[in-house]
Amino acid sequence: MSDTVQAEVIMSFLVSEELAFRIPVELDFDSADPYAVRLTFDLPGDAPVTWAFGRELLLDGLSRRSGEGDVRIEPASPEHLSDVYINLQVGPERALFRASAPPLIAFLDRTDRLVPLGKEEVCDTLDAALDRILAEAPAG
Repeated sequence: MSDTVQAEVIMSFLVSEELAFRIPVELDFDSADPYAVRLTFDLPGDAPVTWAFGRELLLDGLSRRSGEGDVRIEPASPEHLSDVYINLQVGPERALFRASAPPLIAFLDRTDRLVPLGKEEVCDTLDAALDRILAEAPAG
C-alpha cells in the first residue's frame, strides 16, 4: 500500500509574451514511486495532460536552472524565491508555466514528510514483484 500527496496549484500558462491565463494544475506524489512527481493540466477543449519528472528536479529548479531535454525548471528571478518557470517540451510542442514558489515548496515539504529526500527506496523490487506473480499464478 502506498501513500500519496496531492496539491492543486494555480499556475499561469504562458501562451506567448502577450498572452497568459491562469489554470489549476494538479501535482501528485506516490510513495510507491518516490523519485517522481506528476503534473497534470487540463486545457479547455483538450484531454488532460500528465507529465512525470523527478521530485529532485522540482526542488532544484526552485533555486537554479535545472533539467535537460523535455523538462526544465528555473526560478523567474535569481535574487528572490518567488516564481518558477516550468517548461515542458516535446519536439516543437511546448507548454510554459509560471508558478508561485510557496505552494511548490509546501507540496515538496509534504512529500518529504512522507518519503524523505535521500531515503527513497523502490518499494516493490523486481524480485518481490516476481515472487508475488509466481505465488498468484495458477498451478499447472
